[in-house]
Amino acid sequence: MLEKAVLEKYLSLAMSSQADFAEIYEEKEINENISMRDGLVEDVDTEEIAGIGIRLYKGTQSVYAYSHASDEAAVLPMIEDLKAAIGTSDKTASVTLTRVEYENRHPVKVDFTKTPLADRVQLLTRATNAAKEADSRIVKVMAGILNVKQEVQISTSEGRLIGDTRVRTRLMCEAFAKEGDNLQSGADRPGGGCGLEFYEQVTPEEIGREAARGAIVNLSAVDCPSGRMPVIIDNGFGGVIFHEACGHSLEATGVAKNQSVFAGKQGQRIAAPCVSAVDDGTIPNAWGSENIDDEGNFQQRRLLIKDGILQSYMIDRLNGRRMGQASTGSGRRQSYKYEPTSRMSNTFILPGDSSFEEMFEGIEKGLYCKKMGGGSVNPITGEFNFAVREGYLIENGKITKPVRGAALIGSGSEILMNIDRVCDNLARSQGMCGSMSGSIPTDVGQPAIRVTSITVGGTANE
Repeated sequence: MLEKAVLEKYLSLAMSSQADFAEIYEEKEINENISMRDGLVEDVDTEEIAGIGIRLYKGTQSVYAYSHASDEAAVLPMIEDLKAAIGTSDKTASVTLTRVEYENRHPVKVDFTKTPLADRVQLLTRATNAAKEADSRIVKVMAGILNVKQEVQISTSEGRLIGDTRVRTRLMCEAFAKEGDNLQSGADRPGGGCGLEFYEQVTPEEIGREAARGAIVNLSAVDCPSGRMPVIIDNGFGGVIFHEACGHSLEATGVAKNQSVFAGKQGQRIAAPCVSAVDDGTIPNAWGSENIDDEGNFQQRRLLIKDGILQSYMIDRLNGRRMGQASTGSGRRQSYKYEPTSRMSNTFILPGDSSFEEMFEGIEKGLYCKKMGGGSVNPITGEFNFAVREGYLIENGKITKPVRGAALIGSGSEILMNIDRVCDNLARSQGMCGSMSGSIPTDVGQPAIRVTSITVGGTANE
């Protein structure tokens, strides 16, 4: 990372223009991917990333440039180009930086960069063996582990100099089960914002067995009926619908431009009274947590919805200017090659007071979505279409047959208003979220929720 004096020189030069704000983002990252198929290592890929990004503001105008090199030969011409784009000036500026110190919320016990490669491979072997041993019908197992260590340093013309080190790990296992000509799969992909000590809390054996369990369940699944019906979406990755269909619509990226279904609705009811939701980037060692966002602001716990009323948005610095609101520490980016914008961190619906058993009361015919899959969302309207990876029929208040081919079709604003029960079993799951500032790690989550009526797409002929 650059020395304080060098950063002060760069920022002072940048501010000798019509800009009213300047920011320098520095990054170094080690990214490791190991993949295994049926117990044999296929790939070990290690990527090292380093670079610098510089941004200037003039009101709500923004210009950004980046380079993999941070020496004067690379940076000085880049600053001159930015000044020309934002507007040159005869003024001179002098920026003095003060380093901000803080307590690390996300300590790492076992740094993957300081462990033997064989230890990381063994984690995959353990998951693979557990999946294979779970059932004789498991015919193939694929496993992979992602390890990331990212160091960032952010300095601004306001005199702030702050850094963060982020370590993450995630183990993915997919098992395939076969019975006759019927081939089905199941998967599990947990992770955390910590070192390899994560696998003492969630063991590779648990991950492998869960992947196998899902594959075996799907072998006996029947075609799902279609139509409007009550649906229970379980905890954990069930929160992907809230994340995609509602969370993105609460990001200032769209709100500031009035390109969100929830724009201008702060203080208004957007969900049923039983629904409260947060975006919390401060949870210790969570997959989507950081000490600071990628604009150097401390992460926060943001109350988005309280008792159905929209409380706040997720706001980055630039869109905060457009909205006349302060940043909520929500500026994130994939790397120095991206300009940051408002993004989620760990986003989830808060627990309610219904027991799991109470969720099913009074449902004669419905769908229980235990695990959600992928889907598509229109971020402006909130309309979505999500596959159900593991689902079951609900008949007379009971979970009965597993089903395949189910999909949930609707809109975020509709589903929020149609939730009538929220369970007390909050859980979070991990994923990667893509948007205009790249792909970033985020947690999704919720307790089980009951939606009174939603369109279910199915494959059964009725």
